[in-house]
Amino acid sequence: MLSLKEIVPSAQNNINTQFIVLDKGRIQGSQNKICLALVADETASVHFQLWNEECDVFQPGDILRLSNGIFSYDRSKNMVLRAGHRGKVEKTGEFTMVFVESPNMSEILWVPDPNNSGKYIQESVISPHSRIFPPMI
Repeated sequence: MLSLKEIVPSAQNNINTQFIVLDKGRIQGSQNKICLALVADETASVHFQLWNEECDVFQPGDILRLSNGIFSYDRSKNMVLRAGHRGKVEKTGEFTMVFVESPNMSEILWVPDPNNSGKYIQESVISPHSRIFPPMI
């Protein structure tokens, strides 16, 4: 199982990880619902895209396990982790997980690896925290 700090952009569904939902944005759409959540583990946080019934079912404090997930750009050109068509997300618990909010893997500028055209590397940090879900002070 990967930690969130180990995820990198990929066109393949192969990310298996576990995290806690920290915050959830508003639901967009009515027939095909989409919403973003801020999720984290003990190494990093990331924006996680929820689809349809996932938007209603999963709440802050839920611990989720993602199988065969994907980390790539969404329609708004933001990096998000999601289950995709072949992945699966399920609730495994609630409120009992150590986490950090920084670094946020969605707030990193990823560029193609000059030594391997099929991979991406971190170029720079866009923001030290989520710009969508700012930290509470």
